[in-house]
Amino acid sequence: MSTITITDAAHDYLADLLSKQNTTGIGIRIFITQPGTQYAETCIAYCKPGEQKAEDTALALASFTAWIDAVSEPFLEDAVVDYATDRMGGQLTIKAPNAKVPMVNEDSPLNERINYYLQTEINPGLASHGGQVSLIDVVDDGIAVLQFGGGCQGCGQADLTLKEGIEKTLLQRIPELKGVRDVTDHSNKENAYY
Repeated sequence: MSTITITDAAHDYLADLLSKQNTTGIGIRIFITQPGTQYAETCIAYCKPGEQKAEDTALALASFTAWIDAVSEPFLEDAVVDYATDRMGGQLTIKAPNAKVPMVNEDSPLNERINYYLQTEINPGLASHGGQVSLIDVVDDGIAVLQFGGGCQGCGQADLTLKEGIEKTLLQRIPELKGVRDVTDHSNKENAYY
């Protein structure tokens, strides 16, 4: 069960907006960009039937469905969507007190912490180049094996990005991590697996 609250005022306001879209079954999708970082922003978007993602949580409301993004869901804990009226009219407000709170701590498993920082800090930057990086494995007592995808694959700058950007960030965040290695790095053959 989702822990997000959508007030009646917000529900009615959104239902009214949705009714003007002339799309049967249209709902909303709630997600956070860069969750768990100081750049986190909570977003509400129109969600036509079929636009939701398979892993989204459906929150059935009186007039429409709100789809909650799976990655964002833990960060939406105690979030309140409200519609506040004032002299100027009114506006939709979203208070998500946990949007910027990292959902990992020193006690979280190493792979969870690595994945968390990849999703929140590294991939948003790589996305501008159409790339992303994912964790394949943690080997040799603390070496993260990463795989580049999208626009990063085969990019001449990938090594630099890996060492200067990704490794530096992860080592700052996760002290016991020893380093990172690209899964496609064949210069180090001693532990290579084919």
